[in-house]
Amino acid sequence: MFEIKTITLFMVTAVAEIAGCYLPYLWLKQDKSIWLLIPAAISLTLFAWLLSLHPTAAGRVYAAYGGVYIFVALLWLWLVDGIRPSAWDLVGASVALIGMAIIMFAPKSV
Repeated sequence: MFEIKTITLFMVTAVAEIAGCYLPYLWLKQDKSIWLLIPAAISLTLFAWLLSLHPTAAGRVYAAYGGVYIFVALLWLWLVDGIRPSAWDLVGASVALIGMAIIMFAPKSV
């Protein structure tokens, strides 16, 4: 149960971070409304708060979160940008997720 909760929290955190960065990108690069900066700021605030919900050391959380971020970013690439990830993208995401699992779920002495 801990593992599912952790991975779900990481995925929600990644969506908040990506949305918080994607909205200013739309404003800067695609001439969308400056008002997108408001939900972007809210999203990035949510991102920071979500990272604080993990019960383990912050450095470990940040390191492991990176693996899930890579996976979610590739999902974003596919679902939002309409670009299907390559086989190499999927291999890289798999390696990152394995790294995340080792960092978060391996037995720890401290």
